[in-house]
Amino acid sequence: MEVPLPGSALAEELDKRLLVQLRDGRKILGFLRSFDQFANLVLDSATERIIVGDSYCDCPLGLQLIRGENVVLMGAVDPDKEVPEGLTAVSEADIQRALRAEKEMNKMKATMRQRMDFLDLE
Repeated sequence: MEVPLPGSALAEELDKRLLVQLRDGRKILGFLRSFDQFANLVLDSATERIIVGDSYCDCPLGLQLIRGENVVLMGAVDPDKEVPEGLTAVSEADIQRALRAEKEMNKMKATMRQRMDFLDLE
């Protein structure tokens, strides 16, 4: 079995459209233009794909430099399946409103859990 040279896997992905998932959960799409020995990436024409419920939006970012330590997952995007199945494209303003509403709901749930903490339900 032949072992590939270090970095050769990324070299095969140059100039391809990639989806990169970051440590903080963000998903960045863009064309891989360059990388280094630390897996730092340069993505051109990058967009952040924000998904809330069954809606999504690709918010333009432009040229992005991503530190390798923040990359969790990376893979090529199939051009035939560019649009996520079962999701509806919405405007950037709509997705931002949905994000704020989701954060408020999660905050309220956390507050309710704290208030009910005195109950030993286990």
